[in-house]
Amino acid sequence: MTSAALEILGLGLGILGWVGVILACGLPMWQVSAFIDVNIVVAQSIWEGLWMNCVVQSTGQMQCKVYDSILALPPEVQAGRALTVIVALLGLVALMVTVVGAQCTNCIRPGKLKSRIVIAGGAIYVLCGVLVLIPLCWFANIVISDFYDPTVPPSKKREMGAALYIGWAATALLLFGGCLICCCSCSQRDETSFPVKYSAPRRPTSNGEYDKKNYV
Repeated sequence: MTSAALEILGLGLGILGWVGVILACGLPMWQVSAFIDVNIVVAQSIWEGLWMNCVVQSTGQMQCKVYDSILALPPEVQAGRALTVIVALLGLVALMVTVVGAQCTNCIRPGKLKSRIVIAGGAIYVLCGVLVLIPLCWFANIVISDFYDPTVPPSKKREMGAALYIGWAATALLLFGGCLICCCSCSQRDETSFPVKYSAPRRPTSNGEYDKKNYV
């Protein structure tokens, strides 16, 4: 019962991480304007994401524009697009695989196959966490490098946006949830792997008494 509850907890964390990845993928706040030097007092701020960039006025008005050409985008943006979309699709696959093999469902008869299916679902969640971590760290490295580069003008310097922090939180949920699912399934398989031995019933002899060899 405890392993089933932990398995459900891991599945819930994986779902939250998957939703967080989708949210981070759609937000246009992967890097935002850095308010330094002459940019301290400005009338607008710039948000840049994987799919569009937005200009936010001090009055609250926002204008967004989708990128015109995919091939003209920087390599980190192209890789971020590809990996986040792959993670979104893999997260759906992991959800279906884990639900099919979960202890609380009856899609498959309990046994080694059911445990292996759940382990596969947890492993896919872990893979999703590793894949989405690549563009997040890539973007963060570029933002930090440009921020401390003296050759980059202050108007071009950027800071890490909210989408990166949401993505890192989603990564932690995916990794922890996937590991929890795998560990619970492995412990359950170890507990049920011991063979059950049955002793033959004692049979009475022809004179109505039990054979003495049954008591040896």
